[in-house]
Amino acid sequence: MIPHSFTSEGFVLARRNFGEADRIIDVYSEGKGKVSLIAKGVRKPGSKKRGHIEIFSRIRFQAVNGKGIGILTEVETIDDFKEVRKSIRKVSLAYYFMEVLGKAVHEEEQNSELYNLLIEVMDELKSAKKLRDLRLRFVTNLLKILGYWPNDKSLPFPDEKLEEVLEKEIYSKRVGGKMVQ
Repeated sequence: MIPHSFTSEGFVLARRNFGEADRIIDVYSEGKGKVSLIAKGVRKPGSKKRGHIEIFSRIRFQAVNGKGIGILTEVETIDDFKEVRKSIRKVSLAYYFMEVLGKAVHEEEQNSELYNLLIEVMDELKSAKKLRDLRLRFVTNLLKILGYWPNDKSLPFPDEKLEEVLEKEIYSKRVGGKMVQ
């Protein structure tokens, strides 16, 4: 396989340490869907990529596909959602959005409608007051976009349907023992 590079933009869904200085990041991208990339040397103190790959940041990136996992070669921040990062409740909801999306989609399953939903809810989160309503709308729309619920029908218990669909518990839903309201 000949390595080839691609450029896209997306949201950092998750990250985990790999080796001594690297990190694997999961990105939900506009053009490729969910992709896992290795960010080489990003944990070193002088890394220029380090500040750009925070969870729920919206980034523009370039990567190289090769054998196995892709390699992140360049990254820049489009939006770090600093307004969201000022509130623990909003941060927890942003983490929730990323965790749910990460568990709901498979690698390289591209969906522009889902990507646009994520842009919409993250932008709205910057100034939102009714976080519970935003969360429930996100879950409902996600389930409808992915085909788990009819578009023309209301969803009375979105959280229950989500857990049924994912067959996994969502960890970032609760903060301090209370559901994000």
